[in-house]
Amino acid sequence: MRPWLIFGAGGSGVGALMLTHALAERRPVYAVVRKPDVAERLTQQGVTVFTGDACNTELVTFACEAAGANATILSSMGGAQEYLAHRTVIDAAEKAGLSRMILVTSLGCGESWRWLSPRARAAFGQSVREKSLAESWLQTSTLDYAILRPGGLLTGDATGNAQRFQNREVHGLVMRADVAAHAAELAGAPQLHQQIYSLVDPELKPARA
Repeated sequence: MRPWLIFGAGGSGVGALMLTHALAERRPVYAVVRKPDVAERLTQQGVTVFTGDACNTELVTFACEAAGANATILSSMGGAQEYLAHRTVIDAAEKAGLSRMILVTSLGCGESWRWLSPRARAAFGQSVREKSLAESWLQTSTLDYAILRPGGLLTGDATGNAQRFQNREVHGLVMRADVAAHAAELAGAPQLHQQIYSLVDPELKPARA
C-alpha cells in the first residue's frame, strides 16, 4: 500500500482529516508537525512523525527519504510562510525521488483570482496569493500532482455531495471532511494527471444575515 506523507495534520482541519483516512485504511503514514505534544499523540496512533517546521529543509528531506519514493505527499498547510514551506517540500520531494503530490489550496487561487470579490480579497487575499505561489511552484516541478481548491470551509460531518469542477467559475461552501475525502480518493488513483479542481458542495448555501 502506497505510504502517505502528510503536511498540515497537526491541527483539527483538512490535514487531520486526511490523516484519519490514512489510519482507517491502515496505510503507512508519515507526518511533519510543529508541536511536540501533537507529535506524541500521533506517534501513539502509529504515525511516523517528524517534529519541526516545514520550512526546515533538513527535516523535510529526512521525512521524504523516510517515506520513500513510492509515497504520495498530501498537504493542506497554511500560514504566513505557506509558499516557502511548500517550496521546501516540493524541492525536497524531487531530490528524494518522490513523484506525487496532492495540494489543498482555495477557490480564488491562480487564474480564479479574478472571481474573488473585493471584500474577499481584502479579507484573505494575502493567503490566497501565498497559496497561488505554492500552486505555481508545484505546477513547474517534476511531480505529478492534483490541486484541490475548496470553497468556504465548514466543520461537520461529510455530506458526500461535494463535487469537483474544472475550467469554470465556481462559488460555494464545502465541509472539511468532504475535502479530505476527495483528497483521499485522488491519492488512491494510479495517476494524478496534473489536474486542478475546484471543490464545492452545491447543496450547501451561505447562511443569511
